[in-house]
Amino acid sequence: MAKKKSQSKNTKSKETLPEPQTPKLTPEMEKKLKDIKSTLDKFKKKILDKFGDYITGIALLPPEKQVDKEKEGKDEKEEKNEKESKKQSQKINVLVLVDDTTSKKMSKEELKEKFSTIIEKLAKETDEKIATQSLLLSELWQNCYDGKGDLLKLIAMSAPVYDTGVLSGVKITEIHKSMVLKKFEKYIVSYVLVGSLPRGKATPTSDIDVWIIIDDTDVKKMTRAELKDKLRAIIMGMALEAGEITGIKNKLSCQVHILTDVWESLKEANPVVFTFLRDGVPFFDRGMFMPWKLMLKMGKVKPSREAIDMFMSTGDQMLKRVRGRIKDMGMEDIYYSILTPSQAALMLYGLPPPIPTETPEVMKHIFVDKEKILEPEYVKILEHNVDLRKKLEHGDKKELTGKELDELLQNAEKYLKRIQRLFKQIEKTHQEESVAKLYDEVVTIIRDVLNLEGVEKTKDEEIITFFEDKLISTGKVPARYLRDLNEVIDAKKDYELGKLSKAEIEKARKGGSNLIKFLIEHIQRKRGRELDRAKIKIKHGDKFGEIILLDKIAFIFRDIDAKEKTLLKAPINTDGSLGTTENATLEEFEKELVKIKFPQRVFIKETVFESIKNIFGGDVEVLVSH
Repeated sequence: MAKKKSQSKNTKSKETLPEPQTPKLTPEMEKKLKDIKSTLDKFKKKILDKFGDYITGIALLPPEKQVDKEKEGKDEKEEKNEKESKKQSQKINVLVLVDDTTSKKMSKEELKEKFSTIIEKLAKETDEKIATQSLLLSELWQNCYDGKGDLLKLIAMSAPVYDTGVLSGVKITEIHKSMVLKKFEKYIVSYVLVGSLPRGKATPTSDIDVWIIIDDTDVKKMTRAELKDKLRAIIMGMALEAGEITGIKNKLSCQVHILTDVWESLKEANPVVFTFLRDGVPFFDRGMFMPWKLMLKMGKVKPSREAIDMFMSTGDQMLKRVRGRIKDMGMEDIYYSILTPSQAALMLYGLPPPIPTETPEVMKHIFVDKEKILEPEYVKILEHNVDLRKKLEHGDKKELTGKELDELLQNAEKYLKRIQRLFKQIEKTHQEESVAKLYDEVVTIIRDVLNLEGVEKTKDEEIITFFEDKLISTGKVPARYLRDLNEVIDAKKDYELGKLSKAEIEKARKGGSNLIKFLIEHIQRKRGRELDRAKIKIKHGDKFGEIILLDKIAFIFRDIDAKEKTLLKAPINTDGSLGTTENATLEEFEKELVKIKFPQRVFIKETVFESIKNIFGGDVEVLVSH
């Protein structure tokens, strides 16, 4: 009883623990529970104040069954029995579960007697109608060992008043067990509660673990694995259903095993099976679990020499596996964690990703020496990783220590943070440089357009003036494009002053691309019109051909509708006639078009018609487009 004072401080903390949700009760029990709630709360407080952590649970038990004795001609004895029965029905039956796992100063009988006496006294002080039943935790489990299930059924029907996790665990387990046996009793060898609950370590939020052993020794219509999988799926579904029925939210974790596997594990001295036998509490057993448990307690279940040797060798094997994993983490995981981002940085810069061994050298050349935006120490981290992997791969270094792995990991984290900053630096540089490039493209194409309008030379500072006078004012280019041009020029100025913002870059890009697109279309339309004026269209027979007269050379298409067009070229003689023809390519034609400055005047002399006859034949029709 010395535990009371030492646990008094913990009593309040235990009272504040989240209690499992009250299970679904019958209407009669709900009404009774509501009516006596304040009485039970007072009783609970007295019990906890007195015994602290010794109390594992307090539950309201269902009323005792009453026998109907209404008969004609009741004698005096029957009337007395009826009064006694009515008196019993008014009782508040309460179960108090006591944790006796740490008690060593007195026997279990003495402990129970002492607890029962004090608990009954506290009950009478609270309310005369409270009838208590004190139960030691060891008694509850012993009932299970003896195959007595009445207490489990009683707890399953009770309503928790105070619970540290045992009552709710027993309740949902008992209900789930009943569901499983109702459907699969002929297959079930044992249904055993395991884990923290039977060890006395459960909390109101603990998972509830059970082992269900299936007899697979007489399976004929399916394989053992199929039987196990089929029953497991249904049993797990029942676990969820049991949670809904009781309202208990703690997860019921079901491990379904077949009998032959458990037997093999037992022979191999599998520690999991030994723990299962040592700590497990059977809620149902057909005579398999308890004999094994007792034999284990008697020292009759012993591992074989092969099992001992296997477990002994397991230590070395696991250490080798750990060393191998450490080596793999350094050789593969950490190595690639900094190599691939390095290659990505070079790709963002505009280079193809180099091979791994060359990556540190390229990083140093580009970002340290050339751009001067990365510190040399980070390249050394990468160099060290590449060199280390090479040594591990070739066997020059056999293994890594945990200390070396920690250092590699710390350096990798440091390196990745720096590479992330490097990415932002590269993006900022590219964005700023793209503004300068955009400016050059816009100015170049504006000069081409002005050239078509007869303005041959334009200085940068005159671009806006000529653009407005020759193109905007004449209506050849809409006025909105002047604003786009100004945004590009302003962004270029801010870039040179180092004041360029991200928003300004995006605005210049959008406006500049719209302006370039419009001006290219403008040039194409104008060149197309001018080019039409330099064409001679020929009809010969049922075919159509063309001659394009440029400055000193003519290009001839014999059949413009042919799938594979034949292109010829011929020099234009001083007398206007065409020289000797030879095969030409479209690339040659496009290069000559670029050289021509439109508008150009096209003169056709009489001699060209003789050339036309020689190329297309005597029966031709000619149309010159203007």
